Amino acid sequence: MTVTLREMRWWDLDRVMELELDLFPDDAWSRGMFWSELADARHPLATRHYIVAEDTAQQNRLVGYAGLAAIAGTGDVQTIAAVRDHWGTGLGARLLADLMHQATAFECHEVLLEVRVDNTRAQRLYERFGFEPIGFRKGYYQPGSVDALVMRMTDPSTVQGTTTDG
Repeated sequence: MTVTLREMRWWDLDRVMELELDLFPDDAWSRGMFWSELADARHPLATRHYIVAEDTAQQNRLVGYAGLAAIAGTGDVQTIAAVRDHWGTGLGARLLADLMHQATAFECHEVLLEVRVDNTRAQRLYERFGFEPIGFRKGYYQPGSVDALVMRMTDPSTVQGTTTDG
């Protein structure tokens, strides 16, 4: 596989924002939101973990990214994205596996996430990892017309294949 995962850094934000705006045009995160998350990712008491996926066969083209927040034993998948031409390649699973590995390192006993109710492809991925639906958030996704399905996984330490070096 020519895709490698590594820690997201501030110098990745131009490429991350390009992908974010392409994939999530109606409810994209701002650059400031990513900056805020990265600010809590590199110190001894860090509660955030963000990674990027680069395709080394394409001059390290950014092909995905993901992020996790962890507070008081609960992890929350903040974001996960893959370029369209990498859908179905296993990249989403690799990104999610990395987040579950980090949730374990953060000593999380559960991990939560929200996913659009109309994104069945992502829901299937999360279900394969052991996430189960636990509720809905009405009008969660902008412009306020799409609900979110809230999903939870207990014991992220059961996830296998969690490496960041490709």
